[in-house]
Amino acid sequence: MNILTAEQITKSFTERKLLDHVSFSLQEGEKAGVIGINGTGKTTLLKILAGLEEPDEGEVVLANHVIVRYLPQDPQFPPDRTVLEWALEAARGHGEAWDVEGETKAMLTRLGAGNYSQKIGELSGGQKKRLALAAVLLAPADILVLDEPTNHLDNEMADWLEQYLKNWRGTLVMVTHDRYFLDSVSNRIVEIDKGNLYSYQTNYSGFLELKTQREEMALASERKRQSILRVELEWMRRGARARSTKQKAHIQRYEQLKNQSAPVTDGQVEISSLSSRLGKTTVELSGLSKGFGDRVLFEDFSYIFLKNDRVGFVGTNGCGKTTLMKIIAGLEQPDTGEVKIGETVKIGYYAQELSFMDPKQRVIDYIRDAAEYVRTKEGLVSASKMLERFLFPSDLQYGLIGKLSGGERRRLNLLRVLMEAPNVLILDEPTNDLDIATMTLLEDYLDGYEGIVIAVSHDRYFLDRAIRRIFAFEKGRLVQYEGGYTDYAMKKAGEEEEAGVLPEKGAGKREEAPQTKTGKPKGPRKLKFTWQEQRDYETIEGEIRELEERIAGLEEEMNRSASDFVKLEELTAAREEAEKSLEEKMERWMYLEDLEEKIRQQES
Repeated sequence: MNILTAEQITKSFTERKLLDHVSFSLQEGEKAGVIGINGTGKTTLLKILAGLEEPDEGEVVLANHVIVRYLPQDPQFPPDRTVLEWALEAARGHGEAWDVEGETKAMLTRLGAGNYSQKIGELSGGQKKRLALAAVLLAPADILVLDEPTNHLDNEMADWLEQYLKNWRGTLVMVTHDRYFLDSVSNRIVEIDKGNLYSYQTNYSGFLELKTQREEMALASERKRQSILRVELEWMRRGARARSTKQKAHIQRYEQLKNQSAPVTDGQVEISSLSSRLGKTTVELSGLSKGFGDRVLFEDFSYIFLKNDRVGFVGTNGCGKTTLMKIIAGLEQPDTGEVKIGETVKIGYYAQELSFMDPKQRVIDYIRDAAEYVRTKEGLVSASKMLERFLFPSDLQYGLIGKLSGGERRRLNLLRVLMEAPNVLILDEPTNDLDIATMTLLEDYLDGYEGIVIAVSHDRYFLDRAIRRIFAFEKGRLVQYEGGYTDYAMKKAGEEEEAGVLPEKGAGKREEAPQTKTGKPKGPRKLKFTWQEQRDYETIEGEIRELEERIAGLEEEMNRSASDFVKLEELTAAREEAEKSLEEKMERWMYLEDLEEKIRQQES
C-alpha cells in the first residue's frame, strides 16, 4: 500500500537547484536509504517528506491517518526542560500511563541519556542527538524520517539501533553514511544525483552493482551517439544541400545529436598523498592516566606509534576517546604520564566538533589560510586545484562558507587539515556528516598515505577498511586487538563466550570454535600457504596486469569499430568476459594478501 507520494518536487537553494521535478513514493513497510554527495539535497528532501519544508513546486500527499516522525540532523530543545520530561512528552499516547515511564527510561539508558533529571541545556551536541532519537523511537509513528541516526552513537548503540529498525514494522526513510548499517537495514536505495532521483529496490551492496550497470549503459549510449555523430558530420562536410524533405530530416537529426547532452559523471575526491618526512622518533605515550573527579577514564596507557601505523580507538560514549585524542594532539594534559613528540612530527587533527568557520569568509580563502600550494607526487598543486579535487567547483570556491551545507563544511575542513601536510593524522569521528563518496575516497587516500593514522570512529566499515590495530576502552583500561573492527568483534565475542557471557538478543552470529572428539576446543591452527596458494601469490599480479591491458585494448578496438554493430557485439562480450575474470582475480589477490599479512603477524 502506498502511504506517501511526492509528485514533481522542485526545490532550489539560492542559485543551486537541489531537486528538479522529482517524484518519490513510499510503500507500507518499506525501508529506504537516501544517499548522495553532500550538498545535493538529502536533508532538504527529508524535510519536505516530513512536512517541515515546502517545495518550490509539486506536492506531498499522505495516506489518511498516517503519522510521520522526524529526527533532524541538529535537533533543538528548550534548555530548561529535563531529559525525562521531554522524552515522556514525546512518548505521550504510547502505551498505558503506568508503562510509559519505564519504557522511556529504558530507551534513554540504552541510548546513553540515563541522567533523567539533567537539564537539556547542559547536554553536549551528541547527547542531544541521542535524546532526540530516543524521543522519535518512543513516539507512535507510521513513518520514521531519520537524518543521520547513527551519528554520535557508539558501536554497541549502532548495533542495537540496526537490529531495532530491522525488526520495526513501520515505514522508514533515512539518510545515513554508515555503509554496514545501510546495507543491513534498507531494502531500497534512493540516490540523489544532479537534481534527479534514482531508485533501486535493493540494499546498499545491490545498489553498487546496479549503479555501475546504469553508468555503463549511459556511457555505451554516449559512445554510440558519438559514432553516429561522426558519420553525420562527414555527410554535412560533403556539402549536403537542404533541398529535399529527406535532406532536411537528415540535417535535423544531426542537429539533435549534436545538441544532446552527454552523461555527466560523478565528481570524485582525487588527492595525492600529502605528508612531510617523519623521523625516527614518532609519538610515544608513557603511563597516561586521565579522570574527572572520582571518574577514571583510563590509566597507565603506554604505546609507541610506529611509522605507517593504522590505529583505531573504540568504546562507549564518554569513555575518554576524544580526551585521549586531545592529549595526543597536545590540546589537553594527562593527570599522569608523558607524551613524547618527535622533532619531525607534524600533527593534523580532524576534530569531531567543527571549529569556528567564518560564514562570511570565501571558501578558497579558508583553504589558502592553510597553504597556497601543496607538494604532491604530481608536483606543486594550487589551493584552487585541490578544492576542485574535493568536489568544490570554481563557482563554489568564491562563494561564502555560510552557503555550504553541514556536510560540505566537514569536507572543506578535512581538506584544510590535509593541506597542512601532516605526517601524523588524528581523525576523531571522521564519518560524521561526510558523504559515502568522500569517505570511500578518504579511505583510498589513506591507503597511500605515508604517515601515522590515529582514528576514533563508530563506523564499522571504516575501521575494517582503514585500520590494522584497535584499542578498546574496557573498564578504564585500553586493550589491544589486531586487525579491523570485525576481527575485534569476533575476538571480543569469543572472550565473552569463554567467560560464560551470553550475547545480547539480536547480536550478530558468532563463529563457534572447532571441536575435537572429546568436545574440547582445538588449539589455534598455524596459518600457512598451500602449494597452490603460494603459486597463485607469485603469479597473480602479472595475470591481473595482463587482464587490465586486454580490457584497455578491447575498449580501444570498440571505439574504432563503433559503426560495425556485429563486431561491436563480439568485442563487448569479450570485454565482459575479461572483466569477470579480472574481478575473480582481484578477489583472489585480496584473499591472498590478507592471508600473507596474517602469516607475517603470526611469525613476528
